[in-house]
Amino acid sequence: MDLTALRYSAQALSDRGRKRESNEDAFGLLVDQGIFIVCDGMGGAAAGEVASSLAVEETLRKFSAHDQPWPSPEAAVQAAEDAILAANDAVYRHAEQNPAFAGMGTTLVALVCAGPQAWFLNVGDSRGYLVRGRQLRQITLDHSLVDEQVRAGRMTQEQALYSPLRNIITRALGTRGQVTPDVFELDPEPGDLFLLCSDGLSRELSDAEIESLLNADRPLDELCKSLIDAANHAGGGDNITCLLVRASV
Repeated sequence: MDLTALRYSAQALSDRGRKRESNEDAFGLLVDQGIFIVCDGMGGAAAGEVASSLAVEETLRKFSAHDQPWPSPEAAVQAAEDAILAANDAVYRHAEQNPAFAGMGTTLVALVCAGPQAWFLNVGDSRGYLVRGRQLRQITLDHSLVDEQVRAGRMTQEQALYSPLRNIITRALGTRGQVTPDVFELDPEPGDLFLLCSDGLSRELSDAEIESLLNADRPLDELCKSLIDAANHAGGGDNITCLLVRASV
C-alpha cells in the first residue's frame, strides 16, 4: 500500500470546564499542511491565555512559512521543531517586555504528518495518544514532577494521582530562554486515530475511559464532544481541550 497517499481529517473542541473562570487552553490546525497543536497556558491574570494563544499562532506561522511540498518527511519535523523554538522565544520575550505577564508559560503538544511518517512533539503535560486496532496508547511523556518520579520508580501511579505535587510542570514553553521538545516518530496506518489533549481531559478520565469513548463509531466532532462531556461529568476541574486526527486513504 502506498502510504504516501494517506489523508488526514481533524476536529477539535475546547471547553472552560466547570470550575475555571476562563479558558487558558488554545488549539490550532493546518490540515493541508499536516500540523495540529494543543496548548495549555499557565500564569496569573490572563497570562496563561496569552501564552497558549501566542504559542499556537507563532508555531503555525513559522511552520507554514516554509515552502512545500517538503523535500523529505524529516524536513517537516525539523520545521516543526524550529517553529516551536520560535514560539518559545516569542512567549519568553513577550513576558520580559510586559511585567503583568512575568512567569507565564504554556504546555504544547503537536502532531506533524508528512508523507508516510508522523511525529508527536511535546513540552509539558499536554498529551499525544494513538488509537490503533481499538487500543489506546499514550505516545508522549509528561514533563511533570510526579510522572518523572513514577518513571524513576520513586512513586506509584496511584500515589501520583493524589500527590499534592502533581501540578508541578518540569518543562514548559516560554518560561525560559531555551526549551527542548521531545520528539516521537510514528508510522501511520489507515484508520489510525490521534488524540492531542490538555490535562483537563487526561486528569478527569482514565485511559480506559478515553479508549472506550474513542472506539464509538461516530464522526470526529461528536467524539470530541463526548470526551468533553465525560470530563465535565467527572468533575471538570480544569479547561478541557481535545483535538482528533484520523488517517485514511
